[in-house]
Amino acid sequence: MASSDFDGILLGMGNPLLDVSAVVDQEFLDKYDIKLNNAILAEDKHLPMYDEMSQKFNVEYIAGGATQNSIKVAQWMLQIPGATSYMGSIGKDKYGEAMKKDATAAGVNVHYYEDESTSTGTCGVCVLGGERSLIANLSAANCYKVEHLKKPENWALVEKAKFYYIAGFFLTVSPESIQLVREHAAANNKVFTMNLSAPFICEFFKDVQEKCIPYMDYIFGNETEARTFSRVHGWETDDVEQIAIKMSQLPKATGTYKRTTVITQGADPVVVAEDGKVKKYPVIPLPKEKLVDTNGAGDAFVGGFLSQLVHGKGIEECVRAGCYASNVVIQRSGCTYPEKPDFN
Repeated sequence: MASSDFDGILLGMGNPLLDVSAVVDQEFLDKYDIKLNNAILAEDKHLPMYDEMSQKFNVEYIAGGATQNSIKVAQWMLQIPGATSYMGSIGKDKYGEAMKKDATAAGVNVHYYEDESTSTGTCGVCVLGGERSLIANLSAANCYKVEHLKKPENWALVEKAKFYYIAGFFLTVSPESIQLVREHAAANNKVFTMNLSAPFICEFFKDVQEKCIPYMDYIFGNETEARTFSRVHGWETDDVEQIAIKMSQLPKATGTYKRTTVITQGADPVVVAEDGKVKKYPVIPLPKEKLVDTNGAGDAFVGGFLSQLVHGKGIEECVRAGCYASNVVIQRSGCTYPEKPDFN
């Protein structure tokens, strides 16, 4: 494929958030009732934590948001300017400007909706022993409107793309937008992918998630999310391989593609289910002392995976690229990476 064939080939939609990241202590986690390896939406009780983090700990500000992370990593792996696009909502403020600068520098074609009255969303990233917990204060990210998507210059990104990726987190913001994109994908034989994203999405946004499942050609998630999904659907199994198979066999809206389920399990092998069969792929081992934090590890895996999927590569290559990208990211703070990938 010529590089022009990749122009806008992958489109992501999600919640652009500025990560407020710090290594914290157990006392801080307990105070705000935060569990590691989890992702939640901030409640009133969490709102003081962002200031407290910056006063007590060494805080880094990193452009984040699950889908935006994945799209940036895919862009980095592809090394073809403008291969990826992204939409979401930010505030008209310095954080929003910083995010725009960051994503554009990464080579992503961003079309943000800018909300006049709300500040750019933030995500508290609490790190302890290399494990992360995410507490998202969506603010402006919560204000995305389907009208923005329908504008000709934005819908053009949907038309141009052949692959779509939307994290489950966006289900809480604009299910109408997701519906338009998934129906366009199905009608035009394009590839639609989503992520389970967090236990609370599987549990409390089950109805909107269920409407999307028939359209998903690829479902990503981690072992905790998969087990929550299983419990919520009354499957009565904690076996990740069985769950992955069951998810891949849920009904599909069109028969163009078979569904593939891809479940990561931290340092344990990646589980891939398609056609009623499971394959496991080991991740790249990393000595504990090289682990900086797991923030963005799952996002980076998806980004690496998608970078090969748009090239038409097989599942093994897609997983290998996903494992490579997440291995790079966990050795750095947040979802960041060196200038060029070293992946062949």
